[in-house]
Amino acid sequence: QVQLVESGGGLVQVGDSLRLSCIVSGRSIVNYYMGWFRQFPGNEREFVAAMAWNGARTHYADSVKGRCTISRDNAKNTVFLQMNSVKPEDTAVYYCAADSVGIEVARPAAYEFWGQGTQVTVSS
Repeated sequence: QVQLVESGGGLVQVGDSLRLSCIVSGRSIVNYYMGWFRQFPGNEREFVAAMAWNGARTHYADSVKGRCTISRDNAKNTVFLQMNSVKPEDTAVYYCAADSVGIEVARPAAYEFWGQGTQVTVSS
């Protein structure tokens, strides 16, 4: 098992910056892809960003390119999503996920392990 615990969400204003964290525990994830997804009310979960744990590859949704950065602290087993210049349309529950295959990194169904989610609300 891989356990993922997100934190860092909250209520922010338009244009603010926010850093979400995902602490990883359990089996080794050295060869995993780590992803961030978000879910809007009444909609399907959608891709935000992903990276190989070793940092060799990163991927971003067009909606967040230039505003978000995915990174990790290997010593702390933590994945981050830095969000800058947030918009009201960024309001969603954000989920951290782990994928042991790393083939379809933008598809929620490809991820085996998920955190409980953290709410981000951007007020206008």
